[in-house]
Amino acid sequence: MLRSGVFQYLAIERVRYGAPFAEAVAAEAAQVGAERVFVLASGTLVRETDCMGALERALAGKFAGLYDKVGAHTPRDAVVDAANQAREAGADLIVTLGGGSVTDGGKMMVLCLANDVRDPADLDRYFTRIGEDGTVDQPDMAEPDVGLICVPTTLSAGEFNFTAGCTDTAREMKQLFRHPKHAPQCIVLDPAVTRHTPEWLWLSTGVRAVDHAVEDLCSRDSHPFVDGTATHALRLLGRALPRVKADSADLQARLDCQMGAWMSMNGALAGVTKGASHGIGHVLGGTANVPHGHTSCVMLPNVLRYNLSVNAEQQAQVSAALGREGAAAADVLRDLITGLDQPTTLRAVGVAEEQLDVIARNAMHDRWIHTNPRSITTPDQVREILDMAW
Repeated sequence: MLRSGVFQYLAIERVRYGAPFAEAVAAEAAQVGAERVFVLASGTLVRETDCMGALERALAGKFAGLYDKVGAHTPRDAVVDAANQAREAGADLIVTLGGGSVTDGGKMMVLCLANDVRDPADLDRYFTRIGEDGTVDQPDMAEPDVGLICVPTTLSAGEFNFTAGCTDTAREMKQLFRHPKHAPQCIVLDPAVTRHTPEWLWLSTGVRAVDHAVEDLCSRDSHPFVDGTATHALRLLGRALPRVKADSADLQARLDCQMGAWMSMNGALAGVTKGASHGIGHVLGGTANVPHGHTSCVMLPNVLRYNLSVNAEQQAQVSAALGREGAAAADVLRDLITGLDQPTTLRAVGVAEEQLDVIARNAMHDRWIHTNPRSITTPDQVREILDMAW
């Protein structure tokens, strides 16, 4: 039977890379005719660097305001607060400067602005609901009418898709919000600005990008184009992450990491389904407050071991791409992660044993659990993986 499928390009118009971010953002704002640019930025960058000063100077009279209070895992109240301030400022362009939580915050802001969301409870109308059996309820929403530019400072690469994760802190659950126009119109990759990113965060989110590529290569819905880009992503990341670990000033290695992270995201465009490393990882973030990158450091090798009986040939491609043909992919990934001095157990990232059953139950509401290469139909099977990672 002939293979068939759809590759859906996003509404991203440009990726600017290798140039100073402030100049690139100013050039993009001028190109799209923006006059009121509102910035969502990492609080640490605002307090401890001159990054915002450089951006304000580059934007000159077009700078309309700043919000720098979005915390880890993008809490609802913060993004709604930011959107309300942007609305009051008359923003016609949103710029994000920071890691994955800030990037998701920008996507959530344009959702809130387009759908007149003014209170965190209003977001109940718009998140994607996943049933325990994997059924998906995708609500309708208005498409964004304010542009978005993302300047990422980590490697999670969420700027290259149209899904935003946002945490309902009352329920202690991360929820997904999706619209094809949520992707930014422009992404700016500047390796120099990433030198401010803490080493653990840069390296662990680099493993997150590795996780994207690995689960795409090992997917039960693999795609030939994605196989190629995911393989090259692993080659770039597998070489460049240790180089940055050895020399944090190596800008070429940092740019190679950014390029690898970019290439790791093509699976989402081709409908390639991911597996339990992503599915459990989402829940570890929202329920146990584990950073995105660390969820991949802990879960990916164990999910590979769990799935080995059904996709050994695909896992062999992972090992080859990382330069260790013939070795077990789970061992190759664990060695890479430990070589970067990142954690490899749930205990090491602060998860309590009494949380494991809750995490297992909540994971059944994540879409990627239901597309894991080895079928998962009950919380007990998720708990089996969690016990491997404990």
